Formats: sequence, C-alpha cells, structure tokens
Amino acid sequence: MKLNNILYIILIFIVQVSFGQTSGAKEIQGQILEQSTPVDGVNIINNNTQVTAVSDVNGLFSIVAKEGDVLVFSSVNLEPLKRRIGAEDLQEKILRIKMSAKEIELKEVIVNENANITAENLGIIPHGQKKYTPAERKIYTATSTSVDKILNSISGRTTMLKKEAKIEKKEVLFRKLEYLFEENYYTDRLKIPLQHIKGFQLYCVESPEFAVSLNTKNKTMSMFLITGLAQEYLKIIENEK
Repeated sequence: MKLNNILYIILIFIVQVSFGQTSGAKEIQGQILEQSTPVDGVNIINNNTQVTAVSDVNGLFSIVAKEGDVLVFSSVNLEPLKRRIGAEDLQEKILRIKMSAKEIELKEVIVNENANITAENLGIIPHGQKKYTPAERKIYTATSTSVDKILNSISGRTTMLKKEAKIEKKEVLFRKLEYLFEENYYTDRLKIPLQHIKGFQLYCVESPEFAVSLNTKNKTMSMFLITGLAQEYLKIIENEK
C-alpha cells in the first residue's frame, strides 16, 4: 500500500473519532448558585473533553457538552460537585447548578492543660482587673498621676502612645486576617491582584465592622464584609492607573 493511501486512511480515522466525540454536543448556558446567591469564580471542567470555563460575577457560564458528559464544579469555599449531563439538561435555556458552602472544621488547640492556673487565681492580680496590651500599659503609666498627665500632655508623649496603641491593635488584626484566608481566595474569589493582597489586607483592618468580625471570630460575617471591601479596593487601584 502506498504511503499516501496510508496517510489518507489515518486522516479519515481521526476525523471519524473527532466527529464521534463532538456529535450531539452543544453550548450549555448555566448559572451557579449557593442557596439563592450567584457565585463567581467557580471553575467548571468537562471531564470527557477537558474543556474548561469559569463563572462570572452573576454566576453565569457557558461550556460545550453533550449527553453523558460529566461536568465538575469546584471553588475554594464550596463543596465540589459533579453533574452528568442528561438529554433534558441540553433542552434547558439556563441550567441551574446549586452548590453548598464548605463547612470549615476548626481543630481543637490545647494551650495549657492547667488552664485554671492564672495570675488572678494565684492572687497576683485582683479578679476582674483590666488587662492591658504593652502599648496600653505605657499610656496608663504616662497618665496615672496628675503631674504625669500634665508633663506628658505638654510633651506630646500621651498622643504618641495612643497612636502606638492603635497601631498595635491593627497589627493584631492584620495577623489574624493573614491566617483567615488562603492566598488563592484573594486572587480567585475576590479578584485581588497578587501584588495588591497585602495592601488590601491593610485596607480591610481599617474597617470598624470588619475589625469586629475578626475580633469575634465570626468568619461568615468576615466573608460577607470582605466581598464589599474587595469591590471598593478594586475601584481604588483601578483609579490609580
């Protein structure tokens, strides 16, 4: 058999296989919801063809698939979901995909087995006495007597120490925020450019409402508030260009 004939047969075979894989395929329009809220940044992959897509800010996506194909949906804060496409799915104008938020299990941390041994229980300090941070202790010392108050007020030391206390509290909030979300949560979910993540975190701790959510360890509220803060911050960096 001549080489040209062999190549021709191979070409025909490839065309038939390709046609068999795409026969009946169509572009599916869909929307991803978590409860009733549209979700953006969800990755969609057709397991059969490896075609991918990502949902937009309204949760909308489009991907080519045929009956029997398996679509896999995944996101940082959502439980992964697989959906086998049926004939009825291909007839839908908008295919609604409902996903569930991940339940984040916090590991138990035992700081000290003798948790009842405290400075208060040992009689070192009275019960109920206010506990100060290092910066707050400096303010207390600087204003503990009338003479100290006058001298430090004149020198501006009290004002400086109060500023230090505020900075210290923001540093604590910043460290809490660093451990709250993974890096890809900022880039994939919130669309914050990688080089702007630190600046965005500093922007977040300036928000009184967000600071409260961090201090009360209310991650659900933090996730809700940080979405709005991200939209504000993206406008700021866009205007700086």
